[in-house]
Amino acid sequence: MALPLSEARRRTLAIALAAALVVLAIALALLLPALTAGPPSAAPSASPSPSSASPSPSALPSQSSPPVPAVSPSGQQGPQETETPEAGQIPVEPPITVPPVPGPQPTQAPEEPAAPPRPAPFPDSLRGQDLTVIPGAGRVVALTFDAGANAAGLPSILSTLSAKGVAGTFFLTGNWAANNPQSVARIVAAGHRVANHSMTHPGFTELGNEQIIQQVRGAEEAILAAGADPRPLFRFPYGERDARTIAAVNSLGYVAVRWTVDTLGWKGTSGGASLQAVADRVQAGLQPGEIVLMHIGSNPDDGSTLDADALPQVIDRIAAAGYGFATLDALLGQ
Repeated sequence: MALPLSEARRRTLAIALAAALVVLAIALALLLPALTAGPPSAAPSASPSPSSASPSPSALPSQSSPPVPAVSPSGQQGPQETETPEAGQIPVEPPITVPPVPGPQPTQAPEEPAAPPRPAPFPDSLRGQDLTVIPGAGRVVALTFDAGANAAGLPSILSTLSAKGVAGTFFLTGNWAANNPQSVARIVAAGHRVANHSMTHPGFTELGNEQIIQQVRGAEEAILAAGADPRPLFRFPYGERDARTIAAVNSLGYVAVRWTVDTLGWKGTSGGASLQAVADRVQAGLQPGEIVLMHIGSNPDDGSTLDADALPQVIDRIAAAGYGFATLDALLGQ
């Protein structure tokens, strides 16, 4: 059945209009991205954006300005690097302080006379030695006491020396001095001589030169801080030394002092020592300038203090043999 003419015209017009709209939509879809992107080789505009502009000199941070924290893409601050030199290092136990190396001194004016050289802290004839006697001392004995462990025998030792009118020489480690400052003060107040026995009592032949400096200077500073001056007398821990280590301590201003006889009282009763054995060993080594090695601390196994307990007998037997007593300052002509 044929449509009326008017209805056919309306349908034809609608179809034509729909087709035109479809064509227009396709044309817009093709042209719109090109219009928004701009020419592919467009030159930069005359007015640069803030992100591409070079900062003016006044906008640059000065040398004193704080660093700008790193910022992550999310806008949060990221981790910052540390400039702390100690980060990740293991502290030295116990702490050892080495005096700073003095910087260059200003030159003196030409008209001023040069400063005289410092006198040697000990006779040059004592260099290169680890002394086992006091040379040329005559009939005297030097009683010396090492302190590196505890101070259990010190009250008795100081009481005996005072009662007998005898002065001794006390070799202190830096650790002992730092942990027993009141004992150091008592030793000095009683008129005894103090000397250097290293900071932590290691075997020196296994140390490098820098470690030797740390041990000697560290002990020196600790003993000075406790109120005594150990210079220039030094004793090697365990008696371990060689030509290199002797030269090293000499270069630091110290003369090395060993011993003539070790009482072995440090072995304690558990190690087979006794009061009589301590006194007998000193008597057997008796000679002019004898240096006797004794210890302040107690035996760690049995708690005995044989050197302190035997000291009255030791002094009486030395005196009965016609000998007097001296500190190791006799090495220095004092």
